[in-house]
Amino acid sequence: MRKTIALVLTLCLLLGLCGAVSAESKTYQIGILQLVQHPALDQATEGFMAAVREKIGEENVTFDYQNASGDSNNCAIIANSFVTAGVDLIMANATPALLAASNATGDIPVLGTSITNYESAMEIELTAEGATGLNVSGTSDLAPLDGQAAMIKELFPDAKTVALIYCSAEANSIFQIKGIEAYLKELGYECKQYAFTDSNDLASVVQSATECDVLYIPTDNTAASNTEAIANVVLPAGKPVVTGEEGICKGCGIATLTISYYDIGYQTGVMAAEILLEGKDVKTMPIAYAPQFAKKYNADNAAALGITIPADYEAITQE
Repeated sequence: MRKTIALVLTLCLLLGLCGAVSAESKTYQIGILQLVQHPALDQATEGFMAAVREKIGEENVTFDYQNASGDSNNCAIIANSFVTAGVDLIMANATPALLAASNATGDIPVLGTSITNYESAMEIELTAEGATGLNVSGTSDLAPLDGQAAMIKELFPDAKTVALIYCSAEANSIFQIKGIEAYLKELGYECKQYAFTDSNDLASVVQSATECDVLYIPTDNTAASNTEAIANVVLPAGKPVVTGEEGICKGCGIATLTISYYDIGYQTGVMAAEILLEGKDVKTMPIAYAPQFAKKYNADNAAALGITIPADYEAITQE
């Protein structure tokens, strides 16, 4: 009897140890779908991967990073490949990537980042708790639109017209333009919208927009990937550009009220760890927002246009 009991206890101990080893050695596979390569999205992906490695352990996770090169069709192909591969979670960086991932699966958890507004992007209504109710959650890159309008008023109080430049194919850009236009009109500005369809007509649209006193560009992925082309138009024309995020400002702008894309990417990584390690239900996880914002300016462009920036703005580091 004693031998039998001892044997049973030994087997239980071994099974327990095996289970512990198995749990510790589980490797999670995460598919990362990034719409296009530009500084803001790159920083969000970097922050996401850093958080996941920190929370889950670098040895316990593998990333399949795929860049769609700005093509929505590529997003769909990549998202479907992740589903076929049976990844444990998909991180979708930018709106077309999120839409492709959510269309590809209703089961695998999808976390978005660099998404301005989930309701307009996905054509849904969030729950009272701020969740999607679907297999999708994530983080938003929306900076206060009223604060950006106030920045334009602070820097250019005598301006009369503001050009609102955006890509007509990006739902979140349209959302931002509608929002800031209302705030700018309240401040007494006349607003004119200038929509481009893609990089091919961007320069010509920006050229038309230089008829206005000040130009505004939201967190627009197409604009972010073509800041040099924008700068080549606005700087010779002597027109200042206020932007929705730091990367665009660094390339062609004067000032921005911006978030840290690394930080929202990091927060998305924390959410991923909560799903994979703690079993949190992505359907009930509220969309998270940037905790703080910063006034920043492009010193080179400000100097070139002879614009004096208030002392409480932080100069953007030029690498």
